Amino acid sequence: MDQKELVGLLPEIELIQDPGLRRKVVRVWQLALERSSFATVEGIPFTLLIEGLKDTLTEHTGRVTRSADAIARVRGDLVRDVVLAGALLHDVGKVLEYTPGKDGGPVGKSGIGKLLRHPVTGAALAMEVGLPPEVVHVIAAHAGEGDLVTRTPEAICVYHCDLIDFETTKAKLGKGGSPPKVHGK
Repeated sequence: MDQKELVGLLPEIELIQDPGLRRKVVRVWQLALERSSFATVEGIPFTLLIEGLKDTLTEHTGRVTRSADAIARVRGDLVRDVVLAGALLHDVGKVLEYTPGKDGGPVGKSGIGKLLRHPVTGAALAMEVGLPPEVVHVIAAHAGEGDLVTRTPEAICVYHCDLIDFETTKAKLGKGGSPPKVHGK
């Protein structure tokens, strides 16, 4: 997948001001795809934890990135490029954690996904490409693994935006969260 195709799926990449950081973010996605069983990132679900989910990994990543960027801009005291790069890459390890379903069946866990969760594989890819430790930290600390370290302000921002998107999606599908309101009764 070339940079143009990836930016078509994740236009938020263009928000990163540092061109070197932008190139490395693209390279991490490319490397993940090269090492996975997927031909493209299109159509990969963003989670296997919500039955009946139609939202894709790139849709979720875009929402999390836009949400985290809005917070970074409003606050004014977060390193915006770190927030953007971390948000864009927070779930890139799922490209390795998941495997396409056989004969068009549902996506499942890959061999590596049964051993390592996506924050670990995503952080490893980011380190391999030479991303700054601050960005690697956001990736590694965006899920439960982050409960074992002190999250930076940028990591806290991405962690909560990810959680909000997950929980909101789950609630909208009636799989948890607040019960739906009944109007007119």
